[in-house]
Amino acid sequence: MSEDGAAHPPDDDSVPEYRRVVAQGTFDVLHPGHLHYLREAAALGTEVHVIIARRENVTHKDPPVISDEQRREMADALDPVTEAHLGHLEDFFVPIERIDPGCILLGHDQHHDEDAVQGALDARGLDCDVRRASGREKRFEEELLSTGRIFDRICEERC
Repeated sequence: MSEDGAAHPPDDDSVPEYRRVVAQGTFDVLHPGHLHYLREAAALGTEVHVIIARRENVTHKDPPVISDEQRREMADALDPVTEAHLGHLEDFFVPIERIDPGCILLGHDQHHDEDAVQGALDARGLDCDVRRASGREKRFEEELLSTGRIFDRICEERC
């Protein structure tokens, strides 16, 4: 990590811990917290694959406003990302099996339970570590690090 707390890909002289790392989430409106998460994933592996949750599968919070494909395209364009994929409609683990990562890096505030994900991977015979990313500290007072807070601010200012 740099002095400012942001994770960065390893220097050319260092060896990443994993070949492939998976980051996953909704990525509805991109913000600095997403970039922090993806940079942290890049610091762990040579390749970062992002799995974008499909709108139909987002049940733990309000569904995304942005279309699945647009969210995939935007995540795919970010520097730390090797490739962004749409999640499977029925089985979270289908893209995991296809990508074959060495690590799944869960977002710092995602609802997934690390032990439950690890248990499901083990039950499927997938050799993959599960880790939890760090949260990004605000760098200035008005910085918004959550899609929900961005929407709240938009409504306060524009609705």
